[in-house]
Amino acid sequence: MTARRQKDDPKRWSQRVTETSNALDLEEGVFTWDDPRRIARSLKRSAEASKRRKAGPYQSAMSMLNFYINRAGRNLPAKRRKILEQAKQELRRLYGRE
Repeated sequence: MTARRQKDDPKRWSQRVTETSNALDLEEGVFTWDDPRRIARSLKRSAEASKRRKAGPYQSAMSMLNFYINRAGRNLPAKRRKILEQAKQELRRLYGRE
């Protein structure tokens, strides 16, 4: 596969979005952390600091978290999914949207 073909490969679009997203500058490895509260606080900080996002901070943070969960799909281990779902609950709590 040529460099050009790899760039346009539809199977890799989500990786490209994650790496080059213009919406939020995420802390490195945020989705690999084991503390849901820490993940939620980091996403909140990133969303509120961003000047490039198109939606509100809550929607931007939740969208990034959902994007990661959805793109991982069946490859996401149950333990990791549980932590990320808890991070969603924590994010809702941080924004008063319980």
